[in-house]
Amino acid sequence: MPLMAMDELEGLLACPVCQSPLLRHGEGWVCSAAACPRHTDRYRCVGITPVLIDFGQSVFTEADLLGGEAASIIRRTHGAAFTAMKRLVSRRNRVAERSVQRLQDLLVRQTSAPVVLVVGGGAIGNGLDSLYRSSSAQIIGFDIYASEIVQFVADAHMIPLCDATVDAVVVQAVLQHVLDPVQVVSEIHRVLKSHGIVYAETAFMQQVCEGPYDFVRFTESGHRYLFRAFDEIESGAVAGPGTQMLWSIDYLARSLLRSRAAGRLARAACCWLPLLDRIAPRPYSIDDASCVYFLGRWRTTSMSPHEIIAHYQGAQTPGPARKATPNLAHHNPPCSHGTH
Repeated sequence: MPLMAMDELEGLLACPVCQSPLLRHGEGWVCSAAACPRHTDRYRCVGITPVLIDFGQSVFTEADLLGGEAASIIRRTHGAAFTAMKRLVSRRNRVAERSVQRLQDLLVRQTSAPVVLVVGGGAIGNGLDSLYRSSSAQIIGFDIYASEIVQFVADAHMIPLCDATVDAVVVQAVLQHVLDPVQVVSEIHRVLKSHGIVYAETAFMQQVCEGPYDFVRFTESGHRYLFRAFDEIESGAVAGPGTQMLWSIDYLARSLLRSRAAGRLARAACCWLPLLDRIAPRPYSIDDASCVYFLGRWRTTSMSPHEIIAHYQGAQTPGPARKATPNLAHHNPPCSHGTH
């Protein structure tokens, strides 16, 4: 797995409080700026994983992430029955597979050893396997919990990397779980090199997925405008009306029977519904998407409000009817992130 070694990463890490370079200090890390409060108050580690969060500006507290076995940093695991059912109802994320492969193809034209940042990389997301098998990419991964494939724990609102340090960013099923997506995308733009590439997937019509840590949803147009400081390579729906209906059936069963297990059984019984995404015309899928995606390249200027109106690709545009063509790419699991 092409994870960047911590020795190589050391020169790229920045203090989330003031963005000055970080330095190793005993079993933790400190800010190199003498005026920063974290110059003397070190960032602690869980095992060997640094926790690089400014808790004064985060929804997480130090107790949440550093409070022992009950802390949020300890990711919940599921039993064999749940894992088997998840495999039954989950489907390949072909949009992510195609988009991430395209991202890699574009990167190798720019550099022989691209650095790819995975935001929310505590687990390998659905469709990202080729990235983690890459022989050329160097991956930096972080999440709000520790795992064997993250180098540090961090809050995406304050990415602890220096400016212009990575060639690409992948942020899959994360932006619905942050309080300020605009700030997170601004941070992504900051850490990307000039002409860097971003791939993002975000929920549109999905029910609450992470309890109190679930905040926003985006239409395809709203998602595009969120990434207005990027040139579009490709965008659209990851999963369409069939997947959206599967989510609703799951949560309807949960509500009526007050049972998560009932929802899972209902989802398993209706696991064929996402197949309908493949025959839904693209404009209708965009208007009724379960989740949406954006693949784009860093730029210095931002798209205007007038441009986002012109961007709309759904089925409700006035004027000549759109040609209804099947949307064969939209075939996605009920939740786009492998950990949901």
